[in-house]
Amino acid sequence: MNRRARDLGLPMPGVTGAFNAITDVPGVRVGYTTLNHDADGRAIRTGVTAILPRTPQDLLHPTWAGTFSMNGNGELTGCHWIREAGWFTGPITLTNTCSLGMAHHATARWLARQFPEKIGETDWPLPVVGETFDGWLNDIAGFHVTESHVLAAIDGACGGAILEGSVGGGTGMIAYEFKAGTGTASRLVQVRAGNYTLGVLVQANHGLRPWLKVCGVPVGEMLPEAPLWPGERGSIIAVMATDAPLMPLQLQRIARRIALGLGRGGTPSGNNSGDIFMAFSTANDPGEVPEPAMLNFQVIGNDDMDALFMATVESVDEAILNALLAAETMTGKHGRVVPAINGARLAEMVLDRNK
Repeated sequence: MNRRARDLGLPMPGVTGAFNAITDVPGVRVGYTTLNHDADGRAIRTGVTAILPRTPQDLLHPTWAGTFSMNGNGELTGCHWIREAGWFTGPITLTNTCSLGMAHHATARWLARQFPEKIGETDWPLPVVGETFDGWLNDIAGFHVTESHVLAAIDGACGGAILEGSVGGGTGMIAYEFKAGTGTASRLVQVRAGNYTLGVLVQANHGLRPWLKVCGVPVGEMLPEAPLWPGERGSIIAVMATDAPLMPLQLQRIARRIALGLGRGGTPSGNNSGDIFMAFSTANDPGEVPEPAMLNFQVIGNDDMDALFMATVESVDEAILNALLAAETMTGKHGRVVPAINGARLAEMVLDRNK
């Protein structure tokens, strides 16, 4: 059975929600379609992850958000409007690079099906879709993700404990030259205004082996076997959700802190990496678009943002570790093998160094 960072006794800071997942944030749902099979001699190792910030019937209610591109060799659609207006509508989907267009198309289709009297009449879809490149293991140029796969991921989204590792959009992804993919973590945050939950989901496909650090220990340097490539060629998409009431500028500030969580694992955010981040808040629901004539906001004070910043950094670091630990060794395109990280060995190295 795959274990998570805390199950191995790794000294992860902070207090988590019930599931230590993005779905600890009330109302947030996650769904997957996983494609992991061979067909006509082609290795298909890919899929779709869907994140729903609100209940399906409320997905035309604007969700306040902010974004940040640490290194822009990748794509997260919908960012222009988020930077302009501070919000988005609909599900967020994550997939592989060549399937970005299909995920965008299918998410628009889902919205049109869900809201037939609105989409194409009074409203238009601007879906948020992120991608990372899984072409080392997956027959990415085969364009195997279809509209039905995207629709199934959205329709299947649910709360509670969620799968990690080689699932959904993370199926064929690699981090620090180990098999990785989808990971998640959460934190409970207390500020003067009240108690809130913050959760992160990552699609981890970044980093070189020598860079990897866990709890400050340079474990990558101690695990030199079976390197895959001489230079970084991956990416990471990270999505942060919270029920804390925040305005878009504050969410943009949090999205920037995702980069610090990424850096804790050792990556400098390489030139070939698309490291693009998003943060959203489910609070201050203004109702279905169009926006009302007056918007009433409650937001926490900026002096309390440090608690959310730290929760973000910690959750991102842990979510990436959970993605690595959950994934199993995978054989893919051209018979290429990407090993899983040895969790027991990893824990031993970290705990021995911290004695």
